[in-house]
Amino acid sequence: MFKDEHTICVRSGKGGDGCVAFRREKFAPRGGPWGGNGGHGGSVILRTCNQLATFSDMPDQIQFRAGNGQPGEGANKTGSTADDLTLLVPVGTLVYRREGGELLCDLDTDGLTFEVASGGKGGLGNSAFKNAMNQTPREFTKGTDGAEHWLRLELKLLADAGLVGLPNAGKSTLLSRLSRARPKVANYPFTTVTPFLGIVAAEGFKSFTLADLPGLIEGASEGHGLGHQFLRHVERTRVLVHVVDLYSDDPAGDYRTIREELEQYGHGLADRPEVVAANKIDLGDPSEALSQLRQAVDTEIVPISGVSGRGLSKLVTAIAKRL
Repeated sequence: MFKDEHTICVRSGKGGDGCVAFRREKFAPRGGPWGGNGGHGGSVILRTCNQLATFSDMPDQIQFRAGNGQPGEGANKTGSTADDLTLLVPVGTLVYRREGGELLCDLDTDGLTFEVASGGKGGLGNSAFKNAMNQTPREFTKGTDGAEHWLRLELKLLADAGLVGLPNAGKSTLLSRLSRARPKVANYPFTTVTPFLGIVAAEGFKSFTLADLPGLIEGASEGHGLGHQFLRHVERTRVLVHVVDLYSDDPAGDYRTIREELEQYGHGLADRPEVVAANKIDLGDPSEALSQLRQAVDTEIVPISGVSGRGLSKLVTAIAKRL
């Protein structure tokens, strides 16, 4: 299951209390204070891992708690410091406070770490209070409490290029031909209900990641269809590939519909470099439909067939050049 939102509660560990103790040995009649400090509590840390695709790959729980530090002991022994609790999250995770919605961190790189709850500090034992004026201190401090936070995690996929278009335009078929990704392909609208990522090898260029996003419809920017839920994944893409069905009733109108939704959604999506993939040229003579589309579209158009493979190498080259 594709899960791109998750709410968790994290709590760091409490620091251990300091110890009050005195040295009492046969040959040390004036041994003095001997109480050790408490150990620090464990922190809660988020770390990105590119082996995780969604939050479904995280442990199936909501509350995560780090261990407490141990209290100090006699003989000036410091209590044990608790281990930090590290939670692995997918690359592209945004961390928000649940209350207020403040963005705390954008974890957009593999191996990036962020401490979301700092562990409590260990208290001081009475040895720490010894001075010339106070040779037998009985003071000590308790360890500080850990922190507790409710967090909302949101995933935005990281892809070099993203396939956008109306339902049944052929985006999933195209991704399956260009990469080893195997999204569901069927002859009905909204076949794709979750984003898919694939790696595309471009001859003479570095390989790039391509995302197949669920089909958009008119009103997607207002929450209609699946668009509002997944439009945020388009924000991370550097190049947009508009997949247009040449044999729909109005290919140029289909392109304009997607463009208007991207403009209304904002976040600079309408200003991204783009390539138009005029799909399904194998169904007949595409010359008239291509002519109409070229009159309406002010960007590069690459005629392709996701089924037969015609024009796919030219499309890959066009995307790579934009990148």
